[in-house]
Amino acid sequence: MKAGLTLFSLAALAALIGVSIWATGHIAIMASIRDVMEQPGAGNNPWLIATLFDAYFGFLWFWLWVAYKETSWLARGLWLLVILLLGNMAMAAYMLIQIAKLRSGATVQDLLLRRAA
Repeated sequence: MKAGLTLFSLAALAALIGVSIWATGHIAIMASIRDVMEQPGAGNNPWLIATLFDAYFGFLWFWLWVAYKETSWLARGLWLLVILLLGNMAMAAYMLIQIAKLRSGATVQDLLLRRAA
């Protein structure tokens, strides 16, 4: 598990650095922000792509916790799909479900850690 998480972390970091360098090579971040403010519908902005990389790696990081918490592969797969399609809305829904399952007086560990089978 440690090797897999390390490999994923390194791949995510390399991809995020790479896409940031690529986007900067096309347009500076401040110029990019100015372009979006002036022409929001243009849609041809390298920083949009960099931001999508950042967002989806964040979704995958959250899903790794979901995959740890969930015990069935079906639930893991469905949550991956829902998170990738709905992003932060799905993440908020998952958190609300987890919070609703907590008993009175529960700790942060009870929220974050997998329940005993």
